[in-house]
Amino acid sequence: MSSNLDARPKGVMTRRAAIIFQIATLGTVAMFASAPTPLYRIYQDHWHLSPVMVTTVFSAYALSLLVALLTVGGLSDYIGRRPVMFSALILNVLALLVFITADSVVALITARTIQGFATGIAFGTIGAAMLDLNRAHGSLMNSLTPVTGTGIGALLSGVLVSYAPMPTQLVYLLLLVATLIQAILLWWMPETVARRPGAWASLRPIVTVPPHVRQPLTLVSPGNIAVWALGGFYLSLMPSLLRLITGSNSPLLGGLAVTALTLSGAASMLVARKWPGTTILIRSMACLILGVLITLGGVYTQSVPQLLVGTVIAGFGFGAGFFGSIRTVVPLVPAHERAGLLSVIFIICYLAFSLPTIVAGLAIPTLGLPLTLDIYGAAVIVLAAISLIAALASVRRAL
Repeated sequence: MSSNLDARPKGVMTRRAAIIFQIATLGTVAMFASAPTPLYRIYQDHWHLSPVMVTTVFSAYALSLLVALLTVGGLSDYIGRRPVMFSALILNVLALLVFITADSVVALITARTIQGFATGIAFGTIGAAMLDLNRAHGSLMNSLTPVTGTGIGALLSGVLVSYAPMPTQLVYLLLLVATLIQAILLWWMPETVARRPGAWASLRPIVTVPPHVRQPLTLVSPGNIAVWALGGFYLSLMPSLLRLITGSNSPLLGGLAVTALTLSGAASMLVARKWPGTTILIRSMACLILGVLITLGGVYTQSVPQLLVGTVIAGFGFGAGFFGSIRTVVPLVPAHERAGLLSVIFIICYLAFSLPTIVAGLAIPTLGLPLTLDIYGAAVIVLAAISLIAALASVRRAL
């Protein structure tokens, strides 16, 4: 199944170069995923978009990504990593071109839908390629790279939108150049999978939860929903919230908030990688609850520094929470059942990533952003508390 990289053909990347290329490519995909966030305020002002339209644009990405994960996520196991990665990069090129020329909310939804599908393909395929080349550290790279790239993308976009020319186009043009270069270099990456039959059958979603895993999955799911609902809020509505409490139109603030959340999440994975799954779950949920409370306090006092401190603490819960849920549940099943179980987990995660933000967008015109935020934050805290209590109870039972 795996090619012999030590006897690689002339011109093919070394193993180390291939891993660096994969990290860079996955990072670029993740940067593109968060790049539109600082631009949402500009889109709202130019096209008079309601909050529900902003969340609809964002949710189109999340739901399309989920569809890709559940259908073509395993296709590279059958036809090879390179052709599937190339397809993802070309779809991202198309999405970038739509963003660059966008003149309406329909164009934004179209671009986000294409981008979501491309991201779903890329995450699954590049992640598998990383594991092919480095099984020892592939899982950690798969966790760290998307989260770190998301933070860098939001910050870069915020800086360019605030201080560079062509605010709605420049970040996409830079990402377009990087993506095209990666699409060319891809063909020097070693192929690690031989073609085999079954490609069409692999497109059928595999969704199954073995009976003995239902209780642990139930334990981690409320916390997972809380974590991903919080991420969805930051990537869609946080720029509007910061504008409300500061009166500033600077897109950089929204990028800073997303960066604080995601880079803190990436750091938490490094810190927590040697902890047992239940320990990660307990500490991450406690941090998530504390961080959201501090963030809400920052909103009420209109203190951006307090809001960012709360975001960093919540970010630790954000990153470690998802990492801990995977570590708690996935090792409980044999290898041939993991794809189906991961599909279920991703369904839960990406529905939580998108649907609550749509509900929040619908509620804002009636309730106002501050009250909607209170309800949203309370829901995140309650869900995290449910997983925290369940994890503490499981520890007591084990004693």
